[in-house]
Amino acid sequence: MATWNSRGLRGSTLEDLINRTNELYRQHGLCLVQKIPTPITPIKMNEDHTQITLAYFDQKSTVDYIGAVQGIPVCFDAKECSVDTFALANIHEHQIKFMEDLEKQGGVSFIVIHYTHLDRLCYLRFVKLKKFWDRMNEGGRKSFRLEELEEGFDLVPHNGIFVPYLDGIKKDLTLRDQI
Repeated sequence: MATWNSRGLRGSTLEDLINRTNELYRQHGLCLVQKIPTPITPIKMNEDHTQITLAYFDQKSTVDYIGAVQGIPVCFDAKECSVDTFALANIHEHQIKFMEDLEKQGGVSFIVIHYTHLDRLCYLRFVKLKKFWDRMNEGGRKSFRLEELEEGFDLVPHNGIFVPYLDGIKKDLTLRDQI
């Protein structure tokens, strides 16, 4: 199987890699996580009606992925960033609210960020994301820097798993248990 840095995966999007990871995790009975499509209404189609050329969003989407890991509800969003500073404008208030509500129900919410210029994957726990969000809403920075992320939450591909977010969830839950 190709590795993350191999020529075979160049051009693959983060979403494609997560979808492949989800399928491998499902095949091994580790979790069931699915991509949530964003509902749209087509406005215009091409001449042979095979492609939508103009559409609008029906409603605000929640997050990119929702599922369950060993009985624990999970939700997460996938983001790509080409610089060391991640703009919080890439996350919407309704997404924060959904993630917060899932956490209150005993679930795990997070963001997978691919820093494309470094080819580095990071797991951002919701508790840390919420601190960045609250800081912004209190008049602080409208972004966070890569070095502000928690140590130990890089997602390093292994054993054919392209985006090993279960590793991040395990660390996330371990930190919660220590509180």
